[in-house]
This record gives sequence, structure tokens and C-alpha cells, in this order.
Amino acid sequence: MRLSMALSLPRQPSSVTRARHVLATLLSLTDAAEDSRGHLAVLITEACANAVLHADPDSAVDIAIVIEDDVCLLNVGNRGSTPDGAGLDAELPAPLTVGGRGLPLIAALSDTAAFVAGPPDQVLLRITKHLG
Repeated sequence: MRLSMALSLPRQPSSVTRARHVLATLLSLTDAAEDSRGHLAVLITEACANAVLHADPDSAVDIAIVIEDDVCLLNVGNRGSTPDGAGLDAELPAPLTVGGRGLPLIAALSDTAAFVAGPPDQVLLRITKHLG
């Protein structure tokens, strides 16, 4: 089975919830394991929250979700620049109540996650997660 959806949402906090709901709806059409669904909810939440927080003003948050067989691919993009020194291999900040936990959580819960080349002046985070 192949399911896909592309969204362009405004740069506002409510877009994070909308993206999570769309992903949950698509996943409800699959046999994805419950723990994979939970991980994907965190992944899209953190990726979209970072895009909303760090995108250029008046920029949209562009999301592509592709579910094919037992893999989910999430692309979350925005107009801006890749965060300086905020690699996906960063340690979780201490205490966990401070910011900066999004990318380490994404790295820990995904099968793969990387900033990839996109259009000029665009940041594109690509995340994959097996649904098994």
C-alpha cells in the first residue's frame, strides 16, 4: 500500500497539531505497530515545532508524508537556514526542561534523519521510520 500527502501550513503553533493529526489519520489506514505510531507522533511534532520556531517570518512549513509498505518517510521543510551546530547527533540538554531537545529526540526515535539539500534558502529535514 502507498499513501502520500503534501501540506503547506502557516508558520504558527497550531500547524504542529494539524500535521500530527494528518499523520495519525494516514497511519490509521495501515497496520503500523502502536509504538511506531507513537514515535512518529513525536517525530512530526518535534520536526514541525522546530520549523515553526526557526523558519523565516512569513514562511510556510512544507510537509510531505509518504507511507509505502512498512516505511514512513517524513519531509519537513521551511524557508531559512540549517541550524548552526545543531546536528542530529547532539546530546540531550540537561535538564530536559530546557529547549534544544528536538533534534536529539528525532535522532533517537527515527531509523534515519538528516538535513538534505533542497531548494535554495530552504531547510529540509528527511526522516524515515519503519512501521513494524
